Amino acid sequence: MPMRAYRIAYDGSGYHGFQRQPQPDVPTVEDDLFDALRSHGVLEPGADKPAGYAAAGRTDAGVSALAQTVAFEAPDWLTARAFNGELPADVRAWAVADAPAAFHATHHASRREYAYHLYAPPARRSAASAAETGSQTTARVADDRFRAACDALSGTHDFHNLTPDDRNTERSPTLEATRDGDYLVVTVTADGFVRELVRRLVSLARAVGAGERSLADLERALDPEPLPGHEGIAPAPPEPLVLAGVDYPDLEFAVDETAAASARRVFDARRIERRTGARVAGVLGDGLR
Repeated sequence: MPMRAYRIAYDGSGYHGFQRQPQPDVPTVEDDLFDALRSHGVLEPGADKPAGYAAAGRTDAGVSALAQTVAFEAPDWLTARAFNGELPADVRAWAVADAPAAFHATHHASRREYAYHLYAPPARRSAASAAETGSQTTARVADDRFRAACDALSGTHDFHNLTPDDRNTERSPTLEATRDGDYLVVTVTADGFVRELVRRLVSLARAVGAGERSLADLERALDPEPLPGHEGIAPAPPEPLVLAGVDYPDLEFAVDETAAASARRVFDARRIERRTGARVAGVLGDGLR
């Protein structure tokens, strides 16, 4: 069968990450993909994974994706909309590309982009405005300090202090931050990432922006010497992180408009659910003041 690559969007809040886990009762996105392929008859019941299978990356528990990419040998009839017929609502295929026989979704990605939606009320906002949203309990962030931290963390560094990995820790990310009301949308791009790097980069930049750490502390985290435990950088929460893009210079993805429309309906419904949940939480919080 020909090699094909699929763009996959998913809400990661109900999953223990993308990659299949040894424990059979731990839900992962990859398990749902493989179950769907078995239902379609593309993956034999006893097979471990499809022929030629690889994925663009492994997202942590709670992390979502817009452009996760998986590739494997697939029949021509397996369109994105057909794939979705056996997938749960929170996992949606929405585009497909024909790929060379030797294509590998991990190794042939030239660039990956993550977007972190950081709740970070600006430092200069009035106290009355902060009280309206309850953000007086959240450390405010100075945008100039936050962006200075992003600049310092961009470029080639050994990030051994910002990942649990112990090898191949030298990377060359670019960090950019855009203010959107009470949020900073932090875009982090690189050709590849080590585990938890994006979340720890955001965590460190937020601490500098909030005045909890200095740029000197940041430089210390990039030193060759390991940080002692009490100075370690914990990862930011996973839920605000999205795998937003993966580039393959030699692939041309065709959007399946029916599949994309189905995905929009699913995620628009999730947005309404969470806005409603936020209103209820607001009523509770405001009622206790």
